[in-house]
Amino acid sequence: MNVYVLPDQKQLGIEAGKKTAELIRKAIKEKGNAIIILATGSSQFETLKQLIDEPGIAWDKVTMFHLDEYIGLPVSHKASFRKYLKERFLDKVPPLQSVNLINGETNPGEELRRLNDLISSGPVDVALVGIGENGHLAFNDPPADFETSQPYIIASLDQACRQQQVNEQWFGSVEEVPAQAISMSVRQIMQSEYIICSVPGARKARAVKDCLEQPVSNLHPASILQDHPNCCLFLDKDSASLLKTAEHA
Repeated sequence: MNVYVLPDQKQLGIEAGKKTAELIRKAIKEKGNAIIILATGSSQFETLKQLIDEPGIAWDKVTMFHLDEYIGLPVSHKASFRKYLKERFLDKVPPLQSVNLINGETNPGEELRRLNDLISSGPVDVALVGIGENGHLAFNDPPADFETSQPYIIASLDQACRQQQVNEQWFGSVEEVPAQAISMSVRQIMQSEYIICSVPGARKARAVKDCLEQPVSNLHPASILQDHPNCCLFLDKDSASLLKTAEHA
């Protein structure tokens, strides 16, 4: 894993977005298309903004999946990840070859089967992810399932995860946060050729420290990124503040 510490969230997003664009161009050049996974939430604001501004990406050769979506949450809700991606990404780039959004309002079992069939069509070139305050990867809260081979699963959200959504002002109270979500599994994320992990902010500092400096454990789900050969972790000074050492980009 390569760890980069930037001065602030904006610079973090610029560097992460540039690296993502480079890898998408590389995949298209080598095999004619690219399959990407996008993340959502406040950690991705600057990364996606930079990616949108990057030149020379043949978006019509890009297939997109995303990490997760709440079960039962209307697409009109401000916390909907489909809404987030449409407004913050899809409406701002040329049409993609294929867009595969998770529908949390339909039958979860049927939606899992649909998504699992679609993502099995080819290897993922680049996955954008973040790390939750509880160390989660996507909505794989601790203790995360490292063993399931299903690409997408139904995940139950723990109290810390739901509180984070309130802290970030996506919901007014913990009671409003759905108890379950459709989430990409840890194993599916780890099968990506490259992983770009963007983690800004002081509230993530403890999770970053645990996931980088503790042994790989499902109690710190994102710690498994230590085992990925092509993972770039982008931090800012705040999220890196508890680390013993870090490489500065």
